[in-house]
Amino acid sequence: MRADDYEPRPAQLKWLLDSDPAIRWQVMRDLTAEAPGAIAAERSRVASEGWGARLLALQGQDGNWGHGASKPKWHSTLYSLLLLRDMGLDSRSEPARRAVRLVRDKVTWGPQFGGAPFFEGEEEPCINGGVLALGAYFGEAGARLVDRFLGEQLEDGGWNCEAPKSRRSSFHTTICVLEGLLEHEKACGATARVTEARTRGQEYLLERRMFRRLSTGEVIERKWTHFSFPATWHYDILRGLDYLRNAGAQPDERIREAVEVVVANQQDGRWLLHNPRPDPPRWWSSPVDFEMDGGEGQASRWNTLRALRVLRWHNGATR
Repeated sequence: MRADDYEPRPAQLKWLLDSDPAIRWQVMRDLTAEAPGAIAAERSRVASEGWGARLLALQGQDGNWGHGASKPKWHSTLYSLLLLRDMGLDSRSEPARRAVRLVRDKVTWGPQFGGAPFFEGEEEPCINGGVLALGAYFGEAGARLVDRFLGEQLEDGGWNCEAPKSRRSSFHTTICVLEGLLEHEKACGATARVTEARTRGQEYLLERRMFRRLSTGEVIERKWTHFSFPATWHYDILRGLDYLRNAGAQPDERIREAVEVVVANQQDGRWLLHNPRPDPPRWWSSPVDFEMDGGEGQASRWNTLRALRVLRWHNGATR
């Protein structure tokens, strides 16, 4: 498959559609352009069938996921909610509202942060980026986190959890903040200040061609050239490109090499799951025993869906 050969094949679509509602509705929206009513009907099944229903059922009455086994306790809750957002759980559905009410009313960041409610966030921008995205998506958006991000943006345009000790931005932190700001803009409307900050953050990625050092042109991390799902707080090329697509950015030559990396990763029309993260066993496999795609090196519907829609966006296809 060439970078300019982006149309999904019938066999790819059949394989993707023979899956969970969380995959199917996004294929219908992003790759096959079905009627809005059909897309909405399929999306509504995320709350009641398959992966979405299974993950919702794992929430405890205290609002947390993972039965309190993850350390810190909020870990599994943050990343379980982010996965439900990735699945496209309709925030207006009663199962979503019930889950979010429990989190809003019962989950805090613990005594280390004065018992602050979950949707107020804590200190690290990589975590708060996810919290902002969730708050915006599920109707719990707060201006406090947005103002904080605007004040924490570094001179090079990105963000870093190690600031102010470090004045150099982190790809990992920056992608989390960008996703949060974009979700906030979609939910609450764009403002000049937020859009300017988010655009500067995008430029931080683009100036480095999505994975290279600005100073030397070296690849920063080889593992970024292979793709994981769910990403948690980690960056990779596919996550960065899918953010740009979702933001409606205009592709330019600075992403060409990154797109070619995506193309090179496909095998027989499918993209594999790589680099299972070192952190998930604490909050994912053990506290929340939940599997979707196969293991490392297996064909991944999530990665295939995301890669195909990135390629369509890169080549100018409309949804």
